[in-house]
Amino acid sequence: MAAKISPKIRKKRTIPYNFGEKHLAYIRACEDNVYNIAEGAVRAGKTVDNVVAFCRELCRTPDKLHLATASTAPTAKLILGDCNGFGIEHYFRGQCKWGKYKGNEALIICGKFTGYRERIVIFVGGAKADSYKKFRGTSIGMWIATEIDLHHEETIKEALTRQAAAKHRKLFWDLNPGSPFAAIYTKYIDEYKRKYEAGTLKGGYNYQLFTIYDNINISDEQREAFVSQYSPDSVEYRRKVKGERSVSEGLVFQQFADKPHKFIVEEKPNNIKFIDIGVDFGGNKSKTTFVATAFIGNFEKLCVVADHKMDGAKGTIDPSKIEKALIQFFKYVKSEYPKAPIKYIHCDNEAQAIINGIRFAFIKENISVAVCDCYKGRINDRIYGLQSLMTEGRYFVYKDCNNVINSLKTQVWDEKEKAKDVRLDDGTFDIDTADANEYSFSSWLTQLRIVA
Repeated sequence: MAAKISPKIRKKRTIPYNFGEKHLAYIRACEDNVYNIAEGAVRAGKTVDNVVAFCRELCRTPDKLHLATASTAPTAKLILGDCNGFGIEHYFRGQCKWGKYKGNEALIICGKFTGYRERIVIFVGGAKADSYKKFRGTSIGMWIATEIDLHHEETIKEALTRQAAAKHRKLFWDLNPGSPFAAIYTKYIDEYKRKYEAGTLKGGYNYQLFTIYDNINISDEQREAFVSQYSPDSVEYRRKVKGERSVSEGLVFQQFADKPHKFIVEEKPNNIKFIDIGVDFGGNKSKTTFVATAFIGNFEKLCVVADHKMDGAKGTIDPSKIEKALIQFFKYVKSEYPKAPIKYIHCDNEAQAIINGIRFAFIKENISVAVCDCYKGRINDRIYGLQSLMTEGRYFVYKDCNNVINSLKTQVWDEKEKAKDVRLDDGTFDIDTADANEYSFSSWLTQLRIVA
């Protein structure tokens, strides 16, 4: 049964806020604490809690300038500014406008809620080592950050320093659980807790752990669909469903290694929407690899249909040989799947000269295909996306694709990296095929309806 909104929390008629009691308790506690941290599973409602608490404090803070951050500035605007209609700009609808402040995207607020005093929230990215330069030298009052664990250490340190002169200092952080050894815990969150319990942290500490089951706005059907993406024995299940901090260890694709017969198919797929070829160029000790992946139906399933590995590393192979080999691979895939359009070739974007050569080589052959830079993003987004596809029964590999099969069976997490999730890359398994495989589908994670 949904809990009613507290009389102390303004509910705007056009925004259908609906909080469970656990969330209401957290929001109320934000009034009396400087350090407010919402951790937990995906779709648990953490960000909306912090947005509402932040907006309530904006109505009464004497400070003019405030900070909103995410891994990138556009992400900050999307998640904190908009937040699917529950964001800062919607809370102050009719009383705010987007503008610029010292070169940064900013939401300028002035209206009844703030007593007609101008309040400015700048939106900045925080993932890069030099992100802090966007707000360096600026005094800020409050700071709201989503996915604080993806912020660079320099961003966190600078933002905390910029709050030193605040009259109404507060921070609002949210994050999904990661490794318990991550710096965001050892240097900040757990350290704040330790100091709070010892009575040495000034300002108060408000921490809450949420799971998807605490979000009363998620239906049972939606919850079941989300949970079904993750294997119950995976680290992602422990983190994103149960809300637990957990270390990644062992095989990356444990379910593939345990039951390869579930994913390896004997028959060639049909109903192919298009085929995408991923290309990874070899390094000093690695080889250039190609992987062709078929998208089946309306992005319903994937099937690796062909792979190839060239002899020789980058720097030892004439680029023209790569061009010829890739054209030959393209023609082979086309001959095997004549009715399926091969629309894209996504290449490792660190080799622009080779990519340009490939592009012109295909033009000379009068072959129409888009030769593009691959989606890099975070490596773990590609890995977790593939894990989800496997769990949902949407990922397959044709039996002849031995490079991909062997790579998926042998990839492991680096046991030396306890503080973060790092796939081992020391030459003990085929990282080249792993990259090419991921390049062949990672540009389509949104269309594949992978929930991060």
